[in-house]
Amino acid sequence: MLVASGGGHWTQMMRLRPAFEGMQPVFVGVKPYYAEDVAGARFEWVQDVSRLHRWNLPRTLLGLTVLMLKYRPAVVVTTGSMPGLLALRLAKMLVGAKTVWIDSVANVEEVSLSGRTAGRTADLWLTQWPHLARPEGPQYWGSVI
Repeated sequence: MLVASGGGHWTQMMRLRPAFEGMQPVFVGVKPYYAEDVAGARFEWVQDVSRLHRWNLPRTLLGLTVLMLKYRPAVVVTTGSMPGLLALRLAKMLVGAKTVWIDSVANVEEVSLSGRTAGRTADLWLTQWPHLARPEGPQYWGSVI
């Protein structure tokens, strides 16, 4: 299992860490110091990328591609970030992994742009706000706050 999250979404993903007990997840983050948060677990770092930092896209794609081929995850879980969206897409394309997208807790009024994009291909698309759930997705299973 690969667990990927970027920037401000890292804290949200760390709240889900108990769900991965008994598994051997590889945590992927955009800051090298995030490794401290998952001491004892495998951690990999990739370059952050966003609409404001598009020039990082080639490096991020290359880093995620290497990780997909190195670990060949069966499942990828990610939150509302551009690196997470890229991980989700690459996981399906390169290794046929099942994918879970958890939209950011910050998106209270509407599903994020990344979430709407991810929702079209994710095997499971979740929101943390019950009023945003729709029959076609995202689904609401609870929140991590």
